[in-house]
Amino acid sequence: MYRLLIADDEMIERKVLFKTLSQNLKGQCEIFQAENGREALEIYEKEKIQIAILDIEMPGINGIQAAERIREKDKKCCIIFLTAFDEFAYAKKAITVRALDYLLKPWDEKELMLVLEEAMRMAGEEKDFQKEKTEEVSEEEKRDDPEELAEDDAGENLRMNKVTEIIRDYIRENYMYDLSVQDLADKMNYSEPYFCRLFKQSFGQNFTAYLTEYRVSMAKKMLEEPTVNIKDIGKSVGYEDSNYFTKVFTKEYGCTPTEYANRVKKCSI
Repeated sequence: MYRLLIADDEMIERKVLFKTLSQNLKGQCEIFQAENGREALEIYEKEKIQIAILDIEMPGINGIQAAERIREKDKKCCIIFLTAFDEFAYAKKAITVRALDYLLKPWDEKELMLVLEEAMRMAGEEKDFQKEKTEEVSEEEKRDDPEELAEDDAGENLRMNKVTEIIRDYIRENYMYDLSVQDLADKMNYSEPYFCRLFKQSFGQNFTAYLTEYRVSMAKKMLEEPTVNIKDIGKSVGYEDSNYFTKVFTKEYGCTPTEYANRVKKCSI
């Protein structure tokens, strides 16, 4: 049976979540409750928690701080954040502590259960690993074990998917501003060289190419609107220099923004 912790200072939220998980995870989890970060850490230590569902905004020690302390001692505990605050800084912190997921309130039951199924799978594999360890399997043998390598790969893939999602969301929300690779690297708390490698690995192209494609694709959608002012579109997608915007758009689509807008008008007649 897995040991799962719910930490939320809002009693109703905590009780509803407890009831939902109890109904969905009958016989699979022993569920503990904490009303703040300090109590969560005490229960984590005492009960050897495997899965921690943490609210972020809690008095005293908040969810992020509790997760950081857990992670200092335990690299394998599955941490899931639940929060009402859709803020990039929180999502960035979630990546830093290698959280399994970051879900917004009001949470979707189906989505939450999918995340918990993955958490239990990972916790179960860690339990099997610890069993092997007690049987004095050597460190070298463990590193060469295909099943353990597969576990590590699965966890890394989950983290990479979350990083990719956060980067994509940030670009979608900020592409219209003066955005540089250094800006985004700073937001993610990564060095620029590391972020560039990470971005290329996640998106299959460099940051500039991706941002350019995204900007001109948004411009293309705007040009399909009959009332749009073509002169304003460049600035709307992040290009202060209209001539440079025209050059970039033409390179991508083989025609100028004006030519594309005229084609759209002809097709609609």
